[in-house]
Amino acid sequence: MNKKLAAALSGGAVLVLALSGCSDDDGGGENKVDAWAKNVCDQAQPQIQKRANAQQAIISTAADGKPADIQAADSKAFQDIADADKALAKAVQDAGVPPVDGGEKLQQDAVKELNATAAAYEGLKKQVDALDPKNQQKFADGLQTVAAGLKKIEKMDQDALAKLQAGQLGQAMAKQPGCRRAEASVPPAKPGPAASDASDASAASGASAPASAGKPSAPAA
Repeated sequence: MNKKLAAALSGGAVLVLALSGCSDDDGGGENKVDAWAKNVCDQAQPQIQKRANAQQAIISTAADGKPADIQAADSKAFQDIADADKALAKAVQDAGVPPVDGGEKLQQDAVKELNATAAAYEGLKKQVDALDPKNQQKFADGLQTVAAGLKKIEKMDQDALAKLQAGQLGQAMAKQPGCRRAEASVPPAKPGPAASDASDASAASGASAPASAGKPSAPAA
């Protein structure tokens, strides 16, 4: 039953958008803050793209994939997202303390939480790797457990960058092209007949879950 997994994964695309604020480009702002934001966003761009691709890969595979294909796609995607979160944490760390009030704590919290989400995604990868794709019912039940874990990590993802989005930092980051939403380069899902109970659920997930990681839209305010 991959419906919940794909839906939760689509929800997790919030982090891809997390650095995209709403900006009117008329506020100017401190040059140091803008420079800090550019430093982070330039490094973040490939990681945002990696996350978008990983999320769309799960949704695309879920459309008509067999259990073994779903397992392989999910495992790789979770590792890719974990690697992206680690790289994002490093980008924030390497950029130095943001030149705003409470900047040191903002930086420390973001780095800590991004690394924590990376570890959590690696934990999901291990769960997926341990599933038996030959036993369709147990595989489907296992995916539901993974989906439940993914919902918790989704909140961690959002919390990790929520403070960076606030105030002057958020406005500065919203102006940076590198922090804008990425369009997934993974081919979209193609509807097809399901071959098993697991792929039946997968087809449902591909049809019902919004592929938000792969389609451009207006940045979230």
